[in-house]
Amino acid sequence: MTSTVLAGVDGSPQSAAAAHWAAAEAARRGATLHLVHAWPWLTDGVSSFAEPDDLPEAVRRTLTEAAEEIRGLHPGLTVETDAVLDAPVDGLVAAAADAELLVLGSRGRGGFTGLLLGSVSMSVAGRSSAPVVVVREAGTADEARAAEIVVGVDAHDPEAEVLDFAFREAALRGARVRAVHGWDLPPVFGYAGGAVPAAELGQLEALEAKLLTLALAEPRERYPDVEVVEDVQLGAARALVEASAGAALVVVGRGRRQIDFGPRVGRVAHAVLHHAEAPVAVVPHG
Repeated sequence: MTSTVLAGVDGSPQSAAAAHWAAAEAARRGATLHLVHAWPWLTDGVSSFAEPDDLPEAVRRTLTEAAEEIRGLHPGLTVETDAVLDAPVDGLVAAAADAELLVLGSRGRGGFTGLLLGSVSMSVAGRSSAPVVVVREAGTADEARAAEIVVGVDAHDPEAEVLDFAFREAALRGARVRAVHGWDLPPVFGYAGGAVPAAELGQLEALEAKLLTLALAEPRERYPDVEVVEDVQLGAARALVEASAGAALVVVGRGRRQIDFGPRVGRVAHAVLHHAEAPVAVVPHG
């Protein structure tokens, strides 16, 4: 069965960038590209997808123009279109249930000018069972930046799903992996005013570096041809944002466990989604 890469489109420049990123990714994976527009006012309470003749002209035109443009750039790619009869977040999360990947623009037509990340993208990234890639309108020419896939690694508790996603992306692109492990000083140094003797700082950093090497042993064995750069720094979010400037993609994890007010991305993923210069993949795990 052919896998599917799903892209949400709404006619905004950000969604157009996401659709083109998704098309290149589908071509790399040998997958079908599925362009989806969420349209809650069409729902009849029974069906999940709208028939083409039932779509308002603006929706039909948005999907058709996006598909035709992508087919022109990727002649061998299978491109399908659909309108989901649901609110954007619920509709996209449901549509992605059987997809290999869901790609969204950082903001849709409902976003405010200057807002880095829209509420739909953030909410979907926190709920989707499939990995979600959030793409900005600018800085998405990944072929020109394909040297590196950056992945955030918690070396104390590495997540296999996150690492496998990053290494697979690197293998598909012929890129290297930059594994970034951001760590924090033990609380005792905060109680002492934050001053850390150089010798002790070096010992702590060496220990964190060793943990990162151990965390990467299994994916390195599965992907022996992928070059790996190990990067250990104080502060995970800052390190990932800085590394994003030269990356094709930044990969972060998001636990599937729900909290009292629903599933959410974690603190590091939240910061990276808002500030990274490259597209960001949020991979559910656990």
